[in-house]
Amino acid sequence: MRKFTSLLAILAATSATLVSFTSAAAEVNIYSARKEALIKPVLEKFTQQTGIEVNLLTGNADALLARLNSEGKNTPADLFLTVDAGALHRAVEAGAFQPVTSDIISEAVPSHFRSSDNLWVGLSLRARPIFYSPERVDPEELESYLSLADEKWNDRICIRSSNNLYNQSLVAALIEHHGIEKTEKWAEGFVENFARSPVGGDRDQIKGIAFGICDVAIANTYYFGHMLNSDNADERAAAEKVDIFWPAQDKQGTHVNVSGIGITKHAKNVEEAQKLIQFLVSKEAQEWYAQVNYEYPVREGVEWSNTLQKWGDFKQDDIPMDVLGENNDEAVRLMNRAGWR
Repeated sequence: MRKFTSLLAILAATSATLVSFTSAAAEVNIYSARKEALIKPVLEKFTQQTGIEVNLLTGNADALLARLNSEGKNTPADLFLTVDAGALHRAVEAGAFQPVTSDIISEAVPSHFRSSDNLWVGLSLRARPIFYSPERVDPEELESYLSLADEKWNDRICIRSSNNLYNQSLVAALIEHHGIEKTEKWAEGFVENFARSPVGGDRDQIKGIAFGICDVAIANTYYFGHMLNSDNADERAAAEKVDIFWPAQDKQGTHVNVSGIGITKHAKNVEEAQKLIQFLVSKEAQEWYAQVNYEYPVREGVEWSNTLQKWGDFKQDDIPMDVLGENNDEAVRLMNRAGWR
């Protein structure tokens, strides 16, 4: 009897050791189109709180999706994170995701910031308003995205290439609101008003205003936030010469897009993946996005950073994010026909 009791004690101790080891070895693997600096700190917070290690691979969204598809069942990826609803839609069409089944996530994130079939979840919002020079533009002149096709803006607009997914999603939203014919007519006039051929990223469009190359531009707000708070004095100085105008406030509202995440079809660590998504939509993580990345939280009731508060509240376009992906092909064809390069 004494030997049996001793054996039970040994087995119990061994079991406890195995449970502890299994917990310590828990992990989740992410393929991310977000730069490491913009996501790693919040992932480290998750690891600190849960003990679940996060392995992060960053890269181009299309390249990561192609890798995910080629790896098939052998992929190590449990999650795919990317920065635009159009890119998320491409992943859905490629069959890369499985449904996210969590009431916690559904309650935290409004339905129009999630896919209609729960295959992905929005994590943060980026608004894409109009930026302008307060020295050369009276904000009373500005109205909506469509108004930028007016002749008075000839040779005064900076914007990125039509290859940019953020611009494609903006046009996809305009197609949904105004139809193909009206949006194409707008695009033709808009292109005529370019101050230069599209070049560079969103920061370059904001700098274009500061340097007098153009008077107005369209860009994502979080780039502007990073410039205003940059360690680079020249970048701060450029941003301080520019103001934000929230377009279409008496209509559908300013265009917004999401960064989002989904559990991969062949994920090996589904439970850990779901826990990470739950953490990323928690108030703590959402506040981090607002404070550090200058993005808007998808979760309601989360305090904005001082930078976001200075820009003021605005009416957001509440178009379902699925639409941005569904209209992407048509948007690209329309932009090409209009000569937007």
